[in-house]
Amino acid sequence: MSKSFTLSPARALSLTCALVLALLPFHALITTWAISNFGHSDLFKIWKDIIIIASLPLVTVLIIKKPDLRDWLRRSWVVRLYVAYILLHFLVGFWALRRHEVDKLALEYALIINLQFIGFFIVCALAAASDNFLKRNWARIVGLPAAIVVAFGLAQHFILSDNFLRHFGYSEKTIQPYQTVDANLSYVRVQSTLRGANPLGAYLVLAVPAGLAYFRKRSAQAAWLLGSLIVLFYSYSRSSWAGMTLATIVLVWLATRQAKKIWLTAAIVAVVAGAGLYGLRSSQTVQDIFLHTSNHSTSATSSNQLRNEALSSGFHDVIHQPLGRGPGTAGPASFRNNGHANRIAENYYLQLGQEVGIAGLAIFLAINLLVVRQLWRRRADLLARVLLASWLGISFINLLSHAWTDDTLSLLWWGLAGVAVASRWPAKRQSR
Repeated sequence: MSKSFTLSPARALSLTCALVLALLPFHALITTWAISNFGHSDLFKIWKDIIIIASLPLVTVLIIKKPDLRDWLRRSWVVRLYVAYILLHFLVGFWALRRHEVDKLALEYALIINLQFIGFFIVCALAAASDNFLKRNWARIVGLPAAIVVAFGLAQHFILSDNFLRHFGYSEKTIQPYQTVDANLSYVRVQSTLRGANPLGAYLVLAVPAGLAYFRKRSAQAAWLLGSLIVLFYSYSRSSWAGMTLATIVLVWLATRQAKKIWLTAAIVAVVAGAGLYGLRSSQTVQDIFLHTSNHSTSATSSNQLRNEALSSGFHDVIHQPLGRGPGTAGPASFRNNGHANRIAENYYLQLGQEVGIAGLAIFLAINLLVVRQLWRRRADLLARVLLASWLGISFINLLSHAWTDDTLSLLWWGLAGVAVASRWPAKRQSR
């Protein structure tokens, strides 16, 4: 007689979180193909949110059955600040809606992209505290999809046509099938299955060290490192190059703890690289790829100039509107704000200041620091080290882009962070 197969609520929640984490790198590809064939763009874009919301009954069951989880939710400063962050978003959002600064669609979109990833952090933390599946399999969950992303990125650059993604519904109405450096067709940027070249580069800052944990053999690790760095280079994402460099330095330091030698070496490399770029500043290749100052560009305005103007405008907004103008009035959500000009600050932190003011920005930074402190306490664990290193790199990228607004990166990093900080539960002293 065959035994009946049953899943505990904890294992069911773990598998749900694992499914979301594994599919995230293909979010743009899947949704763009589905939208181009079936329409209903907003419905397909929130597939992950639907899955997360559908898992909330499992979360409720675990909280009811496990007193230690209830105790953590009551005592955790991350949870407390997240509740305050939610309330502030709704308060400022309602105020902006009443003043006609934002429409409902932009407000709803902003609430999702600003709040979902910290909520997913809590869900994954509860799942990992109740079941060891995510903790045991995190490298496989991240590494295998990352290998597919890198393999497709290599094929995109070396084999496939620039317009190949049109077969999956990419177009001017959805996502551009390819991007270039300052409209220069000599430099087509790899974007793989992500929604763009910059999101791909930011994703690799997390995926590369995670992939090294997934591949155990030295030969496989060497092939992974070579392939992923080639894809990173051909993304032509300068902020991601810098972010990867910072993450690598921190990862090596955490592994060796030889701080003086590592930081001295990094300083020497930075000086030599800076001197080299300065000496080769008249080189056409350096102008095109590194400096974005090429005379051969067909773009009316250089990306450097646009970024500087956006940063200046964003800083001006935060200084003169310290309470914020409301969620959906800045960042990617502002493109949906009908009747108002979009505001892209090219800096995620300035975006938060524009939307929910200095108070909202302060709460978000405090949540970051609390999570990073927990990761630091667990730095003997490989996952915690990967997340610490990638957090520094991604935080730098957010100074030059809106990296946390990309669902793939934000849900993936914060979901894994939830797994990492739950590794020592239950313990009363781990209240934060």
